[in-house]
Amino acid sequence: MTEMISTHKLSKQYDGVYRVKDLDLKVYEGDIYGFLGPNGAGKSTALKMLLGLVKPTDGRVNMFGKEFGANRLCILENTGSLIESPSYYGHLSGLENMRVMQRLLNVPNRNVDEALRIVRLESHKGKKVSQYSLGMKQRLGIAMALMGFPKLLILDEPTNGLDPAGIQEIRELIQSLPQRFGMTVLISSHLLSEIDQIATKVGIINNGELIFQNSMDSLRARSKRTIALRTQNISEAKSILQKNRFMPMHQDDYLIFEDIPDEQIATINQLLVTYGIGVTRIEERRKKLEDIFLELTGKVSSL
Repeated sequence: MTEMISTHKLSKQYDGVYRVKDLDLKVYEGDIYGFLGPNGAGKSTALKMLLGLVKPTDGRVNMFGKEFGANRLCILENTGSLIESPSYYGHLSGLENMRVMQRLLNVPNRNVDEALRIVRLESHKGKKVSQYSLGMKQRLGIAMALMGFPKLLILDEPTNGLDPAGIQEIRELIQSLPQRFGMTVLISSHLLSEIDQIATKVGIINNGELIFQNSMDSLRARSKRTIALRTQNISEAKSILQKNRFMPMHQDDYLIFEDIPDEQIATINQLLVTYGIGVTRIEERRKKLEDIFLELTGKVSSL
């Protein structure tokens, strides 16, 4: 697979404190890469280093297989970005703002029209941006990032402040980009639920360090199945099961079995009934992704 972004020990210090330390990102062509971490974890600083907006203290950045410093202009020509919040002239219309960016990017008129259509702003392009809602301003920022139809799109918290309908719109838009336009997307967020629904691969950063990087399926696989069983006599049930080589954990009013096959659940149920122990509840439980995130970062999933 083609590496779109590869960093090696990328680091940034401010006043002797690391905001990002030894970051090794790997983003491949066609990925929707979710860059996840609590607020203040170093996400924006890392993205700014990828775009040359912040000079690294140490480490290397390669994009499209090329070293960033020596190929900066070529790389940025093929990269669209929205970092922190969209920049715009409030006294100009949405279309006029797009024209300003068009001149900078030197792209044809059809790109402007298509980008506005993609983010569903065609009918509002004549309105002053100062009159736009927050969601419309975010969509305009994404349209500006899309205008050159880049190979790589980097979005920093693009759903910040949006209502549920706006979040859903942006989510559907981002999910469509790899297939429709062949784009690779790197999107940062502090919301696990957002990344879970949109990303194919995830990197989790905490205190400036990358603590997890793999596919979303790999993260979900950490959510092992457990079976919780409640009986009319927990102590007696546990004793009977231990004598028959089952070793459940006693948690609250339940006996807990980790990753046990259905056939053994049926055997356990039948065994207890045979000994006259009434089984009142059998539940399948899975660890929530939020719990996994908490274990990895020591923080709640949305701050």
